[in-house]
Amino acid sequence: MHSGLPAQDAIDARAIRTRPVAIVALDRPDARAAFDLVERLPDATFFKVGLQLFTAEGPDVVRRLKGDGMRVFLDLKLHDIPNTVAGAVRSATELGADIVSLHAAGGAAMLEAAADAVAGVADPPLLFAVTVLTSLNPTDLSATWGRSSLSLRDEAARLARFAANHGCDGVVASVHEADPIRRATRADFPILAPGIRLPGDQTDDQVRVATPADAARLGIDFIVVGRSVTAGADPAAAYQRIARVLAADEGSENG
Repeated sequence: MHSGLPAQDAIDARAIRTRPVAIVALDRPDARAAFDLVERLPDATFFKVGLQLFTAEGPDVVRRLKGDGMRVFLDLKLHDIPNTVAGAVRSATELGADIVSLHAAGGAAMLEAAADAVAGVADPPLLFAVTVLTSLNPTDLSATWGRSSLSLRDEAARLARFAANHGCDGVVASVHEADPIRRATRADFPILAPGIRLPGDQTDDQVRVATPADAARLGIDFIVVGRSVTAGADPAAAYQRIARVLAADEGSENG
């Protein structure tokens, strides 16, 4: 099976559980373009609404997706004072979002306020904390935090443990950090991985990318598929190719 990951990123096969769930990124400028893409993906049932689309169209795009029976990852990467984030999480819950992202770097009080906002809710969204953005390399991270020689793997694991200890259901992280995150938390701690590309595709503004087979091999729970599906002439065929890889016990992404 193809793998783009270096050997040191391998994880014990006993940690592999279920196959990843694919979430298609609706990174489109408006609702018309977004729902045109949805119509071209008849097999997809889980979509990401991020900052671009949500800023353009607001909560109605989430309501429409939910009304059509879709699951929604509301990827707004919330990072604000605790009261504001708690309010945003309550609003996302009312919209029916299935997963909501927020930054682990927002601090313990912010994460706990978000968790408290959904406590007792009958069907709450999962709260996934962003560890280290997949667009960052070690130099970027060191410059951002003002600390030299930072390890992306160690920092992602540290933030994942922090998020787990303060009420989050899982984390958003690169496939490359799956092993240290699980060691820092627990073997079944949920991970949602962006930066997924089919073999041979452009990486664009992502730095730490991986393939669907890599994600399946490492037991990732959710993957976000964007331009590998949405930028091509036949999104449905690209999505089906990824679905076949994720459904297979073993196989190649090149066929």
